[in-house]
Amino acid sequence: MTDTNRQKPLALGQARRVRLGVGAVVLALVALTGCTDSGAEGNAAAQGEETGPATPAPSITSIPSTLPDQPTAPPTPVDPKNVKCEYRKDDSGAPAKFVGMPPAKPMKAALAAKNMTIKTNQGDIVIELVPESTPCTVNSFYFLAKKNYFDNTLCHRLTTAESNGLDLLQCGDPQAKGDGKNKTDGTGGPGYLFPDENLGPAYSRGVVFMAQGGDAANSNGSQFAISYSDEAAQLPAAYTPFGVVVKGLDVVDKIAKEGVIKNEDDILSEDGGSNAPKLRVEIKDVVLK
Repeated sequence: MTDTNRQKPLALGQARRVRLGVGAVVLALVALTGCTDSGAEGNAAAQGEETGPATPAPSITSIPSTLPDQPTAPPTPVDPKNVKCEYRKDDSGAPAKFVGMPPAKPMKAALAAKNMTIKTNQGDIVIELVPESTPCTVNSFYFLAKKNYFDNTLCHRLTTAESNGLDLLQCGDPQAKGDGKNKTDGTGGPGYLFPDENLGPAYSRGVVFMAQGGDAANSNGSQFAISYSDEAAQLPAAYTPFGVVVKGLDVVDKIAKEGVIKNEDDILSEDGGSNAPKLRVEIKDVVLK
């Protein structure tokens, strides 16, 4: 994800920001729908006001398979047993917590994993996985979780419809400080990148997907976003959706209700900071099984 919700092409050695590159989409939605009031932007989120009743968590089968102006056919499932994952070294110069490279052939235990549980100081978030459609993504998470990569890391970014036009909680940067001021938040990763998978499903409430720059396709690392409303369903199909929250959406709602530490530069300048959750979210452990 980028600080402006945009991503510039990278020169070798240039630190890579992997915040969701959705600035153009968000600003277009604002212009067309008026979803952000420029005079009171972020006030409801800052005060932790509820914008409406929470909708129930979806099941894995309820993820919409298409987006507006996208092909109507859902992605073709792959045969995970015949997949060879293309993990490559991240040469962008981004901060990295390197714990090794996942095996190119997805591990049997990873392909057999049904759920990923994110244990946080605010409560557990359980994600039902789709390894049959995202074997390399799930393989990467399984590998990193076994290496305790996510332990004691912070969810560094919270966007709301009021602050950014989207309702997302973003985690997975091992270097993040999550204070809404640190300009390097959103740049950290595992030291490797891998291609997109399963593009097509909409990013509606409960869907969990990989975070990467908007014009940095096939550059997934360790950062991911949890959609807690249907606002993100209007995003282009450019981010790998690898599961859906089946337990713990109330935890995400609680975090969102407390609002954001707002940084005016988040969508206004190329090097701005990040809107972080006011409620500190620390990942204690990630377990796939």
